[in-house]
Amino acid sequence: MSFVETEASVRYEVINGKKVPVITPKCEITLTNTETGKEYMSDAEALADVQNTETDTKAEHIRRDVNVTVEEIKIGAGFNISDWLLKKNRVN
Repeated sequence: MSFVETEASVRYEVINGKKVPVITPKCEITLTNTETGKEYMSDAEALADVQNTETDTKAEHIRRDVNVTVEEIKIGAGFNISDWLLKKNRVN
């Protein structure tokens, strides 16, 4: 079981006087208890297990795997991120 921590997105910022895209990739997280094999659906659920005095779970038993998905973007002369995003959203 995994959960999405951040969705893919793009926003624009002005850097050195130029408007540039800032791309955030999609991040999927899998939290696993290395002692029991239990998978958690959130950081809060894992923390609750660690804090639960009725379990032997310690913070060092929680493994955090991160899967980062970055879309391939071919950037060159005439590339426009807005056009690429519009096309991508129509296809998916």
